[in-house]
Amino acid sequence: MTVTDPERVMVRRALPFGAPAIALAFGLGAAVGGWAAGWSAAIGATVVLLNFAGNGLSLAWAAKVSLTAYAAVVMGGFIVRLGIIVAIMAILNRFAFFSPLAFGLAVVPATILLLAFEIKMVAGPLGRELVLPKEGKHEELVP
Repeated sequence: MTVTDPERVMVRRALPFGAPAIALAFGLGAAVGGWAAGWSAAIGATVVLLNFAGNGLSLAWAAKVSLTAYAAVVMGGFIVRLGIIVAIMAILNRFAFFSPLAFGLAVVPATILLLAFEIKMVAGPLGRELVLPKEGKHEELVP
C-alpha cells in the first residue's frame, strides 16, 4: 500500500478541493433555496467526494490483486456506488429539511467536475505512471 499508486495520488490531489466545493454547494443552495437546500446541496457534494475517494482507493487495491479484480471493481463498483447514492438520497428524503432537487443539482455538476479532473490527471503526468500488462502475459508488466 504505497502513496504512489496513481489512484491514490488522484484521491490525494482531489481532496483539498473537497471543502471549498462543499462550501460552494452549500452557499449556492442556501442562496437559491434557503438553508435546507444549502444543507442538501452540501450533502450531495460530500457524497460525490466520498464516492470518488472510495472508487480511487478500491481501484488501487484491485490493481494489486489482478486485472480481473480491477475489472470487477470498475464494473461492479460503479453499480454498488450508484446504489449507495440512491439509498442515501432515499434515507435523507425522510427528513423534512432534505431537498432532493438541491441534492441532485449538486451531485450532477460535482460528478462532472470530478470526471474532468480525473481526465486531466490521467492525460497528464499521472497517466505515464500507469502500468499495463504485456500482451498475452499477465505476470509481466510494461512500465
